[in-house]
Amino acid sequence: MTSQSQGIQQLLQAEKRAKDKLEEAKKRKGKRLKQAKEEAMAEIDQYRMQRDKEFRLKQSKIMGSQSSLSEEIEEQTQGQIKELNGSYSKYMENVMNQLLSVVCDVKPEIHMNYRITN
Repeated sequence: MTSQSQGIQQLLQAEKRAKDKLEEAKKRKGKRLKQAKEEAMAEIDQYRMQRDKEFRLKQSKIMGSQSSLSEEIEEQTQGQIKELNGSYSKYMENVMNQLLSVVCDVKPEIHMNYRITN
């Protein structure tokens, strides 16, 4: 019986060692997964920062050119406004005189299609 109980003890010990090895392998696997996840997150953050930097550069180029365009358009608009104001002040008196002369100088005439019937 002792050899049987000794065999059973060996089997139990072997089972315990196998169980310990499995647990250790699971821990290593979990550790590797956690490490891989951290590495992936670091890589993702690095990629995100790189793309964000590229985006900001492109945005600054585009917005810079847009701001210069808007400044140029603003300058053109101000130039046209000054030109129109100058034209207005130059021709205003002449136009007002012509308008008043047309309205005030009425010459009464009989229309050529009017027939006198007597």
